[in-house]
Amino acid sequence: MSDRLTGFIVLVVALAFFASATQLEMPFFSDPVGPKTFPMLVSGLAIISALFLILRPDQEPEWPVLGTFVKLLIATIILILYAYLLKPLGFLIPTALNASALSYQIKPDIKLSIITGICLSIGLFIIFRFGFGLGLSAFPRWLIG
Repeated sequence: MSDRLTGFIVLVVALAFFASATQLEMPFFSDPVGPKTFPMLVSGLAIISALFLILRPDQEPEWPVLGTFVKLLIATIILILYAYLLKPLGFLIPTALNASALSYQIKPDIKLSIITGICLSIGLFIIFRFGFGLGLSAFPRWLIG
C-alpha cells in the first residue's frame, strides 16, 4: 500500500511540474535547448517511475532505517543550498562543494570526496559550456572582474 501511495504522490507532483514547465516562456536570448526541455524530461521520468510504483508495488516493502532518512534530509539541504549559491558563486565552486558533500555521504573518504567533487565540477562545466553551449559563469563575477 505504501508504494501505491508514494506513486500517487509522485504522479501528482510530476504532473504539476510538467504543467508548470509548459508555462515557461522562451526568452529572446535563450540557450539552444530552451527552458522547457529539462523540466519536461525530469517530470516524464518521474511520471514513468510513479506509474511503475502504482502498477507494480512491492508486496512487503522494507523501509530504511532512520539514519537513511537523516542522510536524505542532509542531501536535500545541500541541494537547496546549491541552488542558492549557483548564481552568486558561479558554476565550479558550488558544484565542487555539492558533489564533494554528496560523495562524502556515499563513501565517507574526505580525500576521495574532494577529488570527486573537483573532477565532476570541471567535467560538467566542460560538457554544459562547450557541449551544450550553455552560458554558464565558471566563477563569481566579482572574482573574474
